[in-house]
Amino acid sequence: MRKMPLGLLALAIGGFGIGLTEFVIMGQLPEVAADFQVTESVAGWLISGYALAVAVGAIGLTAAVTRLGRKQVLIGLMALFIAGNLTSALAGTYQVMMAGRVLAALSHGAFFGIGSVVAASLVEPARRAGAIAMMFTGLTAANVLGVPFGTFLGQQLGWRATFWAITVIGVAALIGVATLVPARASTGPSAGLRHELRAFTEPQVWFSLLMTILGFGGMFGAFTYIAYTLTAVGGFAAGTVPWLLVLFGAGLFVGNSLGGRGADRSIPRTLAVVLTGLTAVMAVFASTASSQVLTVIALFLMGAFGFATAPGLQMRIMKYAGQAPTLASGSNIAAFNVGNALGAWLGGVTITAGLGYASTLWAGAAMSFSALLVLAAATALTRRRPSTFDITRPDTAQQPEYAEPVPAGSVSPMSRG
Repeated sequence: MRKMPLGLLALAIGGFGIGLTEFVIMGQLPEVAADFQVTESVAGWLISGYALAVAVGAIGLTAAVTRLGRKQVLIGLMALFIAGNLTSALAGTYQVMMAGRVLAALSHGAFFGIGSVVAASLVEPARRAGAIAMMFTGLTAANVLGVPFGTFLGQQLGWRATFWAITVIGVAALIGVATLVPARASTGPSAGLRHELRAFTEPQVWFSLLMTILGFGGMFGAFTYIAYTLTAVGGFAAGTVPWLLVLFGAGLFVGNSLGGRGADRSIPRTLAVVLTGLTAVMAVFASTASSQVLTVIALFLMGAFGFATAPGLQMRIMKYAGQAPTLASGSNIAAFNVGNALGAWLGGVTITAGLGYASTLWAGAAMSFSALLVLAAATALTRRRPSTFDITRPDTAQQPEYAEPVPAGSVSPMSRG
């Protein structure tokens, strides 16, 4: 079994720190609200504001750095991430805390968008989705291990201790990117923003963005209200919810790994399987949420199928963006967050309508099924009208911008077999 490049480990550490920053505050809102003397709903804007800033940074910041070397950009993004978490750790007021959250969030989308392109450049074409999954492993590990530990640390030493710890992780990631990501990660034509925007003339790029919004948003919308579903419908004690969420996080970890392997074999087939599975799991979960045994199984499977979509969705948009993958990749990270917001809103609508907490699972299933329909339409279109930028087609592929440079006298991996 071939080893993954050490540069992927550095990217995964960065993803771990970013995942902690996004999620760990959810378990510490009461303490943060009390410290800054604001209501919990106002404190909740530290989560909402972060999500909005992720979407802005994923597109705006990525667009602003298209002419710069990717490794240097990743180093700069980790420096921004460190500054944001250091600001949060030192914040004396709610406003300063919000500024720290926004600073850290701006690096989030751009890091995963550009990092996906860099991760793909470090391996041969047949392993690119797996490389992207490796980077996203840091994000899933943050859910499985980091959030419970971070919450415990905050309870023992105060919530600021958690942000100090994340700052240290950021420093480790910055050093890792600087020393382990090879210089060739910055190679490729620096054609700038106009060149990157060409990717959006390809219909399949828009299909990919819509799939991400609907597919991932369906899972996240159901997850947003999962604590209420577990306690009010499933009858679980509130004290068991954190451990059940660890089980969900374990599902994310497994799904991310298997989804990456599957996407390296066939992106359309893998997305079709996991979106079908996700739709079915959430529908069954909604129907059996009062059964604790079935809920435990469904919770793990929902995480597994939900995050199994991530490597394939990210790889699909890069595939059809061809030689202009950077901004398209960042836009897909923004689409993940748009989907999160849409799914949470739709779930809230069903609850407000009096349909019960399990209705959020039905809403999520409907969104994921819609993503499956979009995939079917997109696949049918590719059969009738091949993509201009599809890098898997030899007449249009040449060498994509994120491909490994081919040494003189060697055979390009794109031309083998």
